[in-house]
Amino acid sequence: MAKKSKFLSWLGFGKSENKQQTEQAAEADNQKQLAAQAEAERLEQERIAAEKAEAERLEQERIAAEKAEAERLEQERIATEQAEAELLEKERIATEKAEAERAAQERIAAEKAHEQLLAAEQTEQLRREQAERLAQQEEAMRLELERKAAEQAQHDAELEQQRIATEKAERIEQERISEEKAEAERLEQERISAEKAEKAEAERVEQERLAAEKAEAERLEQKRIAAEKAEAERVEQERIAAEKVEAERVEQERIAAEKAEAERVEQERIAAEKAEAERVEQERLAAEKAEAERLEQERLAAEKAEAERVEQERLAAEKVEAERVEQERIVAEKAEAERLEQERLAAEKAEAERVAQERIAAEKAEAERLEQERIAAEAEAERIEQERLTAELAKDEAKQAEKPKKEGFFSRLKKGLLKTKLNIGSGFASIFSGKKIDDDLFEELETQLLTADLGVDTTMKLIDNLTDAADRKQLKDGDALYELMKQEMAAMLKTAEQPLEIPADKKPFVILMVGVNGVGKTTTIGKLAKQFQNEGKSVMLAAGDTFRAAAVEQLQVWGERNEIPVIAQHTGADSASVVFDAFQAAKARNIDVLIADTAGRLQNKDNLMQELEKIARVMKKIDPDAPHEVMLTIDAGTGQNAISQVNLFNQCVGLTGITLSKLDGTAKGGVIFAVADKFNIPIRYIGVGESIDDLRAFNSNDFIDALFSQDEDEA
Repeated sequence: MAKKSKFLSWLGFGKSENKQQTEQAAEADNQKQLAAQAEAERLEQERIAAEKAEAERLEQERIAAEKAEAERLEQERIATEQAEAELLEKERIATEKAEAERAAQERIAAEKAHEQLLAAEQTEQLRREQAERLAQQEEAMRLELERKAAEQAQHDAELEQQRIATEKAERIEQERISEEKAEAERLEQERISAEKAEKAEAERVEQERLAAEKAEAERLEQKRIAAEKAEAERVEQERIAAEKVEAERVEQERIAAEKAEAERVEQERIAAEKAEAERVEQERLAAEKAEAERLEQERLAAEKAEAERVEQERLAAEKVEAERVEQERIVAEKAEAERLEQERLAAEKAEAERVAQERIAAEKAEAERLEQERIAAEAEAERIEQERLTAELAKDEAKQAEKPKKEGFFSRLKKGLLKTKLNIGSGFASIFSGKKIDDDLFEELETQLLTADLGVDTTMKLIDNLTDAADRKQLKDGDALYELMKQEMAAMLKTAEQPLEIPADKKPFVILMVGVNGVGKTTTIGKLAKQFQNEGKSVMLAAGDTFRAAAVEQLQVWGERNEIPVIAQHTGADSASVVFDAFQAAKARNIDVLIADTAGRLQNKDNLMQELEKIARVMKKIDPDAPHEVMLTIDAGTGQNAISQVNLFNQCVGLTGITLSKLDGTAKGGVIFAVADKFNIPIRYIGVGESIDDLRAFNSNDFIDALFSQDEDEA
C-alpha cells in the first residue's frame, strides 16, 4: 500500500490533490475575504448613511435653533423698542403736561399778583383760561391718540417688512443648506466611487491571478493526463476502489487539518484585518476629521462671508426701506400735522375771536366800571390826602409853635420794629432765658428764625455758626448763646451797611428807583427828596411811572409839598422818554440830584424788565455812568419773595442799593438778614413809619440795639 501511494505520488496524483486542496483553501479564503469585505462595505455604507442622517438631523436642529433664537431676539428687540417708545411718549406727554401746568400756574400767579385790584376780572379770566386749557389738553390728547394710531399702523407695516426680510433670510439659509448637503453628498459619492474602483481593481487582480493559476493547473493537468492516461486507465479501477476508502479517510483528515489550519489562519487574518482595519479606520477618521475640520472652516468662512454680505445687503435694503418709509411717514405726518394745525388754528382763531369779542366787551364794561370807581376813589383819595396833608401841615406848624421836645430816632426805630422784635428780639430772649444749650434749644431757635422770615439758607448758616461757636467757646447756658447770636446777626448786617454818598462832581446825581407794585416806591421818593432838600441839595423828580393811574399826580403832590420840580408827561407815555427829558432838564438847571420813578412791575414780566434796560440805555446817551444809583425798594412784609425780587432786578439793571420799607407793619422783618446774607448789595435806607423822619439811613448797630432792646415800656 505504501508502494502504491509512493507510485501514485510519483505519477503526480497525490501532488494534484494537494494542490487542489490548497487552491480550494485559497478559494475559500478568498470567498471569506470577499464576504468580509462585502460585510465591511455594508457596515461602512450603514455608518456613512447613519452619519449623514445624524449630520442632517443636527444641521436641521441647528437651523431650527438659530431660527428660533433669531425670532426670539427679534421679538425681544421689537418689544423693547415698543416699550421704550411708549415710555418716551409717556414721559414726553407727562413733561409737556407738567410744563403746561407749571407755565399756567406761573402765569396765573403772576396775573394774580399784578391785578390784585381787579379780582372780579381775574376770576373770570382764570375760568376762561382754564376752560381753554382743558379744551387744548383735550385737543392735544385727541391728536396724540391719532398720532399713536398712525404710529401703530406704521409699526405694523414695519413688522410686515421685517417678516418678509426674515422669510427671505430663511429661504437663503435653506438654499445654503441644500448646497452644502449636495456638496457633502458629492464628496461622499466620490469617496465611495474611489473605494469601489479600488475594490474592482483588487477583484480584477485576483481574477487574473486565479485565471493564471487555473491555466497553469490545466496545463499541468493535461500533461499529467497525457502521461498517466494509459496507466491511469489500467490502475484506475484498482485505484478507485483502493483509494476511495483512503481518499475518504485522507479527506476526513485533510478536512479536519484544513479546518483547524483555516480556523487558525482565519483567526490570525481576522486579528490582522481587525488591527489593519482599526489602523485604517483611525487614519480614515483622522483624515476625515481633518478634512471635515478644513471643510467646516471653509464652510464657516464662506457662511460668514455670505452672511456678512447678506447682512450688508439686508441692512442696506432695510436702511433704504426705512428711509423711504420714514420719508413717507414724515411727509404723511407733516401733511396730517399741517391739516390738523390748520384746523386747530382755524378753530382757535374762531374761538379766540369769539372769546376776544366777549372779553373785549366784558373788559370794556368792567374797565368803564373800574374807571368810574377809580376816578371816584382817586377823587376820594385826593381829598383824603389833601385833608391829611393839611392836617399834617397844621400839626407841624403847631409843633413848631409849641416847640416840644422831639422824640429821638432810636425811640421811633424801636417802635417801628416792635412787631419784628416780638419774633426776633424779645422772642429770642424768651427762648434762651434760663435754658441749657441742647438740641431742643436749637430746634426752637430754628423755628423762631424761620417764623421771622430769615429764610432756610440764612437760618441754617446762623444755626451752624452758633453750633460751632458754642462748641469752640464751651458756652454753659442759653443767655451766653443769646449774646453770641446777637453778635452773629450784627456781623451779618454790618456787611450791608453802606450809606449813600453823593459826590460833588456828579451833577446831576441820578437815582433810578425800581421795584414791584405796592412797595412804597413813590412815597420813598418823596421822603428822599425832602431829606436831600434839607441837606441843602437841589432836587428834581422824573415821573417815569406812566403806566399806573394817578402815579404822576401822586408824585406831583410830593413835589408841590416840598417845592420840588417834577418832569412828567401824560399817562401811557414812553417812560424812557420822560426820564431822558428830565435828565436833560436837570443838567440844564444844574440840579444836584435827579430821582426817577418807574412803573411798578413784577420781576417775572420780561417786557417790563426790558423797559428798565431801555431807560438805563437812554440815560447813558447823556452820561455813560448814569444811572449813578439803581435803588430797589422792597416791602419787608413780602417775606422770601423779596429774595427773588433782588435777584432778578439785579440781573436786569445791576442794583447798587436797597431800601427796605414798611418794617413797622410786619412781624417778618427778618428778611433784612436774608438780603444782607445772600447779596453783596448795600442796604441804604429802612422805613419804620409814615412820617418823613421815619425813613433813615441804615445803621446796623442801631438796628440790632433797637431789635434786641428789653425795654418793657417800649414794648
